[in-house]
Amino acid sequence: MNAQEIRQAYLDFFEQRQHAVIPRALLVPYNESTVLFTGSGMQPLIPYLLGEPHPKGTRLVDSQTCLRAQDIEEVGDNRHTTFFEMLGNWSLGDYFKEEQLPWFFEFLVDVVGLDPSKLYVTAFSGDQDFDLPKDEVSAQLWQKMFADKGIDAEIAEIGSEEAGYERGMKDGERIFYYDASKNWWAPEGKPSEMSVGQPGGPDSEVFYLFDDVEHDTSWGEHCHPNCDCGRFMEIGNSVFMEYIRTESGFDKLPKQNVDFGGGLERIAAAKIDSPDVFKISILWPIIEKLQELSGKKYDEHTESMRVIADHLRGAMFLAVDGVKPSNKQQGYVMRRLMRRAILKAFDLGIEQNFVQEIAPVIAELYRNDFPELLENEQEVIDILVKEEKAFKQTLRKGLKEFERNVSVSFGEAQAGEAQLGGPTRKNVEELTGDIIFRLYDTFGFPVELTYEEAVKRKIPIAGSAQKKFERLMQEQRERSQTAAKGTFKGGLAGQDLIHKKYHTATHLMYQALRDVLGDHVIQHGSNITEERLRFDFSHPDKMTPEQIKQVEDIVNEQIDKDLQVSYAEYPTEEATGPLGALGQFGDRYGDVVKVYSMKDPNEPEDKRPFSFEICGGPHVDHTGQLAEDGKRFKITKEQSSSAGIRRIKAVLA
Repeated sequence: MNAQEIRQAYLDFFEQRQHAVIPRALLVPYNESTVLFTGSGMQPLIPYLLGEPHPKGTRLVDSQTCLRAQDIEEVGDNRHTTFFEMLGNWSLGDYFKEEQLPWFFEFLVDVVGLDPSKLYVTAFSGDQDFDLPKDEVSAQLWQKMFADKGIDAEIAEIGSEEAGYERGMKDGERIFYYDASKNWWAPEGKPSEMSVGQPGGPDSEVFYLFDDVEHDTSWGEHCHPNCDCGRFMEIGNSVFMEYIRTESGFDKLPKQNVDFGGGLERIAAAKIDSPDVFKISILWPIIEKLQELSGKKYDEHTESMRVIADHLRGAMFLAVDGVKPSNKQQGYVMRRLMRRAILKAFDLGIEQNFVQEIAPVIAELYRNDFPELLENEQEVIDILVKEEKAFKQTLRKGLKEFERNVSVSFGEAQAGEAQLGGPTRKNVEELTGDIIFRLYDTFGFPVELTYEEAVKRKIPIAGSAQKKFERLMQEQRERSQTAAKGTFKGGLAGQDLIHKKYHTATHLMYQALRDVLGDHVIQHGSNITEERLRFDFSHPDKMTPEQIKQVEDIVNEQIDKDLQVSYAEYPTEEATGPLGALGQFGDRYGDVVKVYSMKDPNEPEDKRPFSFEICGGPHVDHTGQLAEDGKRFKITKEQSSSAGIRRIKAVLA
């Protein structure tokens, strides 16, 4: 089975066990200000894990595309990628450990065909401080399943990861108890770190052993399943959310949930028994194309080819989900992925038509399983090609700035004048960290090219240059983190009353914009914080002051009418067809959708609500809540976001 077949087999396996197949969520979370990207399979399902009923029922399954920008510097080894797929199945108060663990074991061994002797598992060792018991149920289930395959699986007490490196593994051991640092899941971490009202529970992980890989003692003296040396790779984790944090400790949740996540790329790597995930069927064809274009071999240029394959794959799916390269937030990450890939292509000697050659290969790998890629394929490739051309212009500009900022005496620089055009303007004795940082930070000139140009021109490099550059970069990161404090902290923030008010105001404004400007207005994204709402929409022209005031007046009028806010679930075709519910541009829905209505209770039942929009929530109960403390809706800024897209910022003040 290749990766594509494993994905489909997983969905089929759980569909046969009465799970509803749900579509993937977008990589950019809808109306979510706390995180930039969908970074895990469970993230879009948090409201349902906390008790909100899901329109598809209590058994769900999907394959969720994810992106973790924090892993961008890790890409280049044999297992890290910024873009990946999580196979997920959920039980919302339905089945529990006794069904979940045997099903996953059956899928891995009997469907995918993994050798059970290569599988090792972990369970929660308990927490005496909070009277949380050892998960003996999971351990005993695993022991029985291995026995049914003729494997005598002994249980070992490990504790912490550090203890694992000291103790190691003994012959026959296959089931390992770890403490809460490894086998407990909650939004805020270990039991001691959780706040009152947070759910959490033990988890049980499955690891695959690559027995041809030697243990690297630089990680620790002995190997064990949670060792990072590369012998073991985690391929799946079943989280059993059965507790809630209280003032005095932990109570059992009234409904106990299962939240499973398994890495598609990693399971596919286990299937081919290779610790290198880049050799699987949804990555290796990209590598093969890079070898063809460059005339170089993967074994000799491994890191560059891995970075390109991962980064372009991630950038392509960001484009599918409506992101365009920019200097802010999601667009900035997309631009960074693109530029890193392009620079690595330069390293391979691929300087012409790079994206045009690689992007169709990626599209071919996914178009059959992701129809949204097939429908927008050419538009997506055009976005990536445009960014490649823009970056190459940046590189040319950076070379000119290098000439202005870095040089030696005229006589020594003559060799470079023919290439860069004209005599130098300023003399320096050496390349310093300040200059490297200025070229990078102000002009976007890649650090590695700065060094390359210096060597080419025989300009000495200060011994402290790299250390000074890194210090300046760290200072910049700290400034950025301070500026963004509270904005991308993750978790369950963004559900407070003020967020609900701004979310409700966004719906009112969307309809008001269509009333004032026309039905061509379509939402292209939004962002909500505690201070304001931001809304992107299609419109060719700058709004006039009169139009802005009209929108404000309409929204405030609906607030004053104290519209009732409610929702109902409809078949998707009915909601988007005859009922005419608004939806977000580029969004995708399952068979059933939740539609929020905002309607004047004094108007006839058959009159259409003022706002009728597909959305997952949350909102206030009635629009009069937006006017508490005498607040009014006010548009503070209207500007261009990109070609044909306008951006509004508004407040309740």
